[in-house]
Amino acid sequence: MATSGYRRAAEATARAVVVGIDAGGTRTRAAVARAAADGGPPLRTGVSGPGNALSVPFDVLTSHLRQAVAAATPPSLRPRVRAVAAGLAGCSALPGNAGAAHARSALRAALAELGIRPEVVAVSSDTEIALAGAPGSPGDGLVLIAGTGAVAARITGGITAATADGNGWLLGDSGSGFWLGREAVRSALASLDGRGAPTALTPAVLAHYLGETAAQDEPATPTAAQRMRDRLVQAVHERPVPDLAHLAPLVARTADNGDPVARRLLSDAAEHLVGTLDALQPRPGETLVTTGGLLGPGGALLGPLTRRLAPRDLRPVPMPDGLAGAVALARRALDGTGRPCGCSAD
Repeated sequence: MATSGYRRAAEATARAVVVGIDAGGTRTRAAVARAAADGGPPLRTGVSGPGNALSVPFDVLTSHLRQAVAAATPPSLRPRVRAVAAGLAGCSALPGNAGAAHARSALRAALAELGIRPEVVAVSSDTEIALAGAPGSPGDGLVLIAGTGAVAARITGGITAATADGNGWLLGDSGSGFWLGREAVRSALASLDGRGAPTALTPAVLAHYLGETAAQDEPATPTAAQRMRDRLVQAVHERPVPDLAHLAPLVARTADNGDPVARRLLSDAAEHLVGTLDALQPRPGETLVTTGGLLGPGGALLGPLTRRLAPRDLRPVPMPDGLAGAVALARRALDGTGRPCGCSAD
């Protein structure tokens, strides 16, 4: 009887799964994986819309979390989920962080709607899961994220000790995808009214917002340029503000083609990110994980940032996202090495 009981327990452990979630300003990703520490890569993944715990309304955040987790975990797997670890932009373990409670409540509601009842649910920041997914799973180090938004964090013992920027599109996020997109539109407007230098960003931005036909029509008179500016300003304001971040790849492509204005914007963005990192007083040789669309592998700002940090003996470790770290933290809750780090654990 005892042997049979141990066998059933071992089989249950072997069948157990965990869910990791990485929620940022542009999208929310979820992954389900075997619970064992050596359980390998995710079995399935799911994706949905933005998941910033501070800027996304509660019902929308809950919906996006539910959609991503539902896509990653079919009904047959949901009873086997034993731990869930989520890292969200806008969430921090620092005192007074409003995103923590928001994220915790939204995640609980999303899991309840799916009938998922894990033993452990933990909410962390997106920076904490990024560090947890780095080679060697370091507990201490720096993380610099540049995607839709931008933030740097110093993490000690797996928990955020200090952050710089991450203040959102209205008040900060310098060097982010949003910042690049906004500056691209500003450069196009300045070129159209004569305040700025001619730039290939102008037809590219016009094509993005008004269509290829508008981009091909060079304003022949100041009146025509004024009409074009008015149309562009109206088109930008008609879309959600964070959509400006969608222009970041356009800036990178235009810079690759040699446009001096676009190249200056990329250089300025990298300088802003170095300044954000400097606020945390980085030490030579310490771990620095970078991620986000602009600083992950192949990111447009990874090269400029790497060159600026080389004299300081800081070498970025680029990660595609924080999903691997979220899965690692969920597994850690069950293998005896400790509970997932971050804002909360139930």
